[in-house]
Amino acid sequence: MNKEITVKSEKIFEGKIINLRVDTVELENQKYSKREIVEHKSASAIIAVNEKNELLLIRQYRKAVEDFLYEIPAGITNIAEEPIECALRELEEETGYVAETIKLVYEFYTSPGFCNEKIYLFKAENLKYTSTKFDEDEFIETIPVSREEAKKLIETGRITDGKTLVGMLYWLNS
Repeated sequence: MNKEITVKSEKIFEGKIINLRVDTVELENQKYSKREIVEHKSASAIIAVNEKNELLLIRQYRKAVEDFLYEIPAGITNIAEEPIECALRELEEETGYVAETIKLVYEFYTSPGFCNEKIYLFKAENLKYTSTKFDEDEFIETIPVSREEAKKLIETGRITDGKTLVGMLYWLNS
């Protein structure tokens, strides 16, 4: 197996959401190479299904891609917070709903070629509306979609976010 051994690690940037480091690694053939690694906190994402069997999507502006995206609710795990606690918190903050039933569906890395971000994907049902609790820098619209609408959003290329595609395809095929 070709395991890379880190011989040096240099922290380049430390931020609120990400850190960047450059590792020097020794390869199996005794040569050396550099790896640029984005360290990212884990996150939880939620397949939230309401009483009408509609999937709750959120629409928000994403600066990194300079566009409004349709996504499933999600957010970064706080310090000492379990992924399920993060999922319940983010669901209520972003959509105003609390879930009576929630279960882990998948765990996956978003882009392991350069980033260690892991997403915990949950399915939430038996939802009850309370009120939204947006962060001060969040401007979010909640949009419930039927199975047919979800299929059309995927087929027409309107869903471009990876975690949302995974969640929607799971929901459509369950």
